[in-house]
Amino acid sequence: MTNRPNLSHGRGYLAIPGPSVMPDAVLQAMHRPAPNIYAGELIDMMPGIIADLKRVARTQHHVAIYIGNGHAAWEAALSNVIAPGERVLVPATGRFGHGFAEMAEGIGGDVQILDFGKSSPMDLDRIAQALAEDKDHLIKAVLAVHVDTSSSVINDIKGVRGVLDAAGHPALLMADCIASLGCDRFEMDDWGVDVMVTGCQKGLMVPPGCSFVFFNDRAQAVRDAMPRVSRYWDWTPRSTGTELWEFFNGTAPTHHLYGLRTALDMIHAEGIEQVWARHTVLARAIWAACEAWSTGGDLRLNITDRANRSTAVTSLRLSGNDGTRLRNWVENELGLTLGIGLGMAEPDDPARDAYFRLGHMGHVNGQMIMALLGGMQAGMSSLGIAYGPGALDAAAEVIAGH
Repeated sequence: MTNRPNLSHGRGYLAIPGPSVMPDAVLQAMHRPAPNIYAGELIDMMPGIIADLKRVARTQHHVAIYIGNGHAAWEAALSNVIAPGERVLVPATGRFGHGFAEMAEGIGGDVQILDFGKSSPMDLDRIAQALAEDKDHLIKAVLAVHVDTSSSVINDIKGVRGVLDAAGHPALLMADCIASLGCDRFEMDDWGVDVMVTGCQKGLMVPPGCSFVFFNDRAQAVRDAMPRVSRYWDWTPRSTGTELWEFFNGTAPTHHLYGLRTALDMIHAEGIEQVWARHTVLARAIWAACEAWSTGGDLRLNITDRANRSTAVTSLRLSGNDGTRLRNWVENELGLTLGIGLGMAEPDDPARDAYFRLGHMGHVNGQMIMALLGGMQAGMSSLGIAYGPGALDAAAEVIAGH
């Protein structure tokens, strides 16, 4: 009698919503000795990196780079345009909307939250009402999360700009694109976004450690009128520097820049429109499978309407502790890591073990998504978790017919 083999040996698949799968080319670009930070290729790379970041964000304006995660980008953006005591409006559709609000509170902002729950997009009418009630224009910015990574909802950022314009309200529109940039369509200039923040570890396919704040001239005018901005967070010298250290207020994140240069080359070689289209097809394959599974069991997509789902991340739930059971099984038995259910239940609530998420952002392709879905079905079958038929066929049809 032979022992039951474990099938996790081999290359693992990290299917969490960030850090995303890192391309070998990016990792190889980073695998080098420390470079000279005073002369040479690193300095020569910076103008191209800045220009190509703007191409991904679809903006002709400005970008500042920070050594830090998405929370650093939040604080950097807010520090440049919100003084203590000034009000911000935060339409929240998940944990990260509330996180953006908490960061505003942390720098002394007066935060007004419109909570739309964890399974619905922003209601533009309610935002319009809040702006209409702000007769004295005390609201200085609207903090809108494009894709909330916890709930997987995608919000209508262009619609928020329309509401601001219709109200004649001067508040800045600030968008969190940490989960969405390079995955879901985003048009900074065409949508009228004043400030946008993102990180390097999701659609940009670089290990965590850098974040970016994009801003237009309107936001720069607000920055210029600020009573003070700390030297480190100030985006002006970072966006106008000529020496390498000025871009980073000190030593550059040298190896991240090599990885970022390669990642941007990959994005632009494919074409940003094609990047968006690839994410859309792969997301639809996942949705088709999950919708089929849901016909015969407890699996449910958190966002019911496809039009409100991100193509970068999918939030799901099972019953009881089956979400955690499934995650543990596929990781231990197959080498497939699914994302935890973040922010959908309180830490001490047993319901948190029902939730989990799939990350399908950045460096992913059709065979990877089919492997992800096949691994999930194997796990549900092994654990006795009920599911409806035809899921893998449905996903294959989406990919075959794209």
